[in-house]
Amino acid sequence: MATGSRSWVLHVDLDQFIAAVEVLRRPELAGKPVIVGGRGDPAERAVVATASYEAREFGARSGMPLRIAARKVPDAVLLPVDADAYNEASERVMTALRSLGVIVEVLGWDEAFLGVETDDPETFARRVQATVLDATELHCSVGIGDNKIRAKIATGFGKPRGVFRLTRANWLEVMGERPTIDLWGVGSKVSKRLAALGVETVSQLAAASEDALVGEFGPRMGVWYGQLGKGIGSAIVDDTPWVARGHSRETTYQENLRTRDEVLEAVRQLAEQAFADTVAEGRPVIRVTLKVRYAPFFTQSKAMKLPAPTTDREAVVAAALALADKLEPGREIRLLGVRGEMQMPDEGDPVERTPIRGRL
Repeated sequence: MATGSRSWVLHVDLDQFIAAVEVLRRPELAGKPVIVGGRGDPAERAVVATASYEAREFGARSGMPLRIAARKVPDAVLLPVDADAYNEASERVMTALRSLGVIVEVLGWDEAFLGVETDDPETFARRVQATVLDATELHCSVGIGDNKIRAKIATGFGKPRGVFRLTRANWLEVMGERPTIDLWGVGSKVSKRLAALGVETVSQLAAASEDALVGEFGPRMGVWYGQLGKGIGSAIVDDTPWVARGHSRETTYQENLRTRDEVLEAVRQLAEQAFADTVAEGRPVIRVTLKVRYAPFFTQSKAMKLPAPTTDREAVVAAALALADKLEPGREIRLLGVRGEMQMPDEGDPVERTPIRGRL
């Protein structure tokens, strides 16, 4: 290792990844507002998978109902989701990153942590960008940090196509006056609970009483949120192949499910599909979760731990149906999802990476 070199965590995030892949396939879309979601039909129930920067200027966002996004951006080009194309592009990106001879921890289709030893992380980050662009024609932003949390948050300041460094030295200068929801791991519900404690900014969270945080969030998460406010986190980049903890299948129905028989049949189908995904893993199911979204848009989940780990399809289906019996009678349903959580492999067992079919 060269004199002056030290360890850094780099967070690589592809810019508007899904939209960028679509533009590569259709160069005539460059510079146009592009929205990808569902089957590309705003008349159907679907959500936005991604929106190009041009579409975001008009308010389109990931997770937004497709019909609302189409209304906000009437001139948008609407495209269906093509997971195979995104998987293939992602593999090329990760292969390019590994060619740099660093540890690569894959986080998803479009992002990864790198463990780097260098005395000039900005120059290395630009090398990362050039390597990815040369191999894939895709642009990325890179966050530089002394741990994963700071590197991940730094990327947002670098977008698009930029590089930004966030460390202990400038943490409060950069983040101190920002709202807690800007932290990686803090969503709207947690930020509201923090606000009820008088904690609205990152600097206030950094200075908050640990006892107060533990009282609100419990001994594990309370301490974790306190550390998050200070930007404290792991600096270990791990390239161990990702192991699926479970498999999910869910469906948004174009017409609401109205009868008990419709719901039970839909749950049975989803449970059988999710179970089939777990079979490919060769690990037994230990817990079943049922997700439901009632009309118009209220979502909740119910879970059941199985009496014993099982590889029996009917046992998993029966658990899902038992959860379905607990749903509120008479309420119309627009979405259902079933997840089978699997027993984790013993230490040392070889495990292959498997695709995510859905999330609950």
